[in-house]
Amino acid sequence: MSNTPDSDNAVRAYVDGHRPAFLDDLSEWLRIPSVSADPARADDVRRSAQWLTANLTATGFPVVETWETAGAPAVFAEWPSGDPGAPTVLVYGHHDVQPAAREDGWHTDPFEPVIKDGRLYARGAADDKGQVLFHTLGIRAHLAATGRGAPAVNLKLLIEGEEESGSPHFPDLIRARADRLTCDTVIVSDTGMWSEDTPTVCTGMRGLTDCQIDLHGPDQDIHSGSFGGAVPNPATEAARLAAALHDTDRRVAIPGFYDGVVELTDRERELFAELPFDEAGWLRTAHSHATLGEAAYSTLERIWARPTAEVNGIAGGYQGPGGKTIVPSAAQLKLSFRLVAGQDAEKVQAAVRDWVADRLPAGIRHEITFWGATRPCLTPLDHPALQSVVRAMGRAFGQKIRFTREGGSGPAADLQDVLGAPVLFLGISVPSDGWHAPNEKVELDLLMKGAETAAYLWGDLAENGRA
Repeated sequence: MSNTPDSDNAVRAYVDGHRPAFLDDLSEWLRIPSVSADPARADDVRRSAQWLTANLTATGFPVVETWETAGAPAVFAEWPSGDPGAPTVLVYGHHDVQPAAREDGWHTDPFEPVIKDGRLYARGAADDKGQVLFHTLGIRAHLAATGRGAPAVNLKLLIEGEEESGSPHFPDLIRARADRLTCDTVIVSDTGMWSEDTPTVCTGMRGLTDCQIDLHGPDQDIHSGSFGGAVPNPATEAARLAAALHDTDRRVAIPGFYDGVVELTDRERELFAELPFDEAGWLRTAHSHATLGEAAYSTLERIWARPTAEVNGIAGGYQGPGGKTIVPSAAQLKLSFRLVAGQDAEKVQAAVRDWVADRLPAGIRHEITFWGATRPCLTPLDHPALQSVVRAMGRAFGQKIRFTREGGSGPAADLQDVLGAPVLFLGISVPSDGWHAPNEKVELDLLMKGAETAAYLWGDLAENGRA
């Protein structure tokens, strides 16, 4: 699609003209309580997939399929361009949602969408049904504005049904279907922007691995007067492990933990610093009273681009009222590690195992259980496809697009690793949308900007995405 006022006006006119029908469709989908974490809602998750299958077929996708997994179904759709040499783009999202109930603090029924003051309130409005569905409006606007009968790229969609449950079957699904998912670029629309006034593109997400360390000392709780100070105490050792996790500069003190870390460039640090970051406001959002972390890094750098280790829980011994003078027989420590580009989760897990074994005294037996891993992903700032996303968003929003990363984790890196394609993020949600919280909403004007961005993106990627 050419970058001209006429073509942009045509896209905007189409999006605006079809906004009421689009919102009717989205509201219908949001009424399906597709909570993947609740076994009682399994039929609803399947009904959600069926609804999306019908909607994508009505949109014009010539190939729409339900892909079964050992858990909830995913939906796959494909629309070939017909143009020789057209790049192939895969859009990822999810159709399952978090649990929600009126008694959680919702002002309205979470599965009965309500539009008020330019916002649509419902579970899944932003995460992720709204951001999945704007692609259907975007592709129609792209075709209407260009007069094409098929998109400028070979377009594929993969919308999974278990993201809110940790995507337990997603890696196996994409490995099994890799031949159908082959692409040049992956677009993930399950993320957000800095704010309504500061549109941004996310360039990376951290990975994750977490574990539970079970420590065992005496075969039963024993008298602290008769035996304390003469035998190892598993609760004390759990505390010692937690205390030794970081050095005085708040760096993770596990040998080998930072092996391979891709360091921030000066340009990336400059771009982070351009964002209108209000630390006091951020602390209020965090319900915290001071910032603290790795020395020589800003708050945004710490949560977006640095690996971290956190104590998620520590337990052991007597927890009831009053005192109980014992040496407990067991204790437990739960740790999580956020990983950045260049780190290998399996190597981090091995380093943690060695570190724990080296620090524990004789007489303390231990087991470590890791709950899988999510890999980090990062797209270089100069990648041609990333620049296509930036240009498309710039046309939709009419202003400079800035850059962020995500501190959290998701299945994007699995797509990158299995398919060997760069992962790019196109999301229009803002922090106030309240993902996973009561009264989740989406800003309707931003939702339309998402559709507009998608309409511009396919032509730009066709022209520049494989440069």
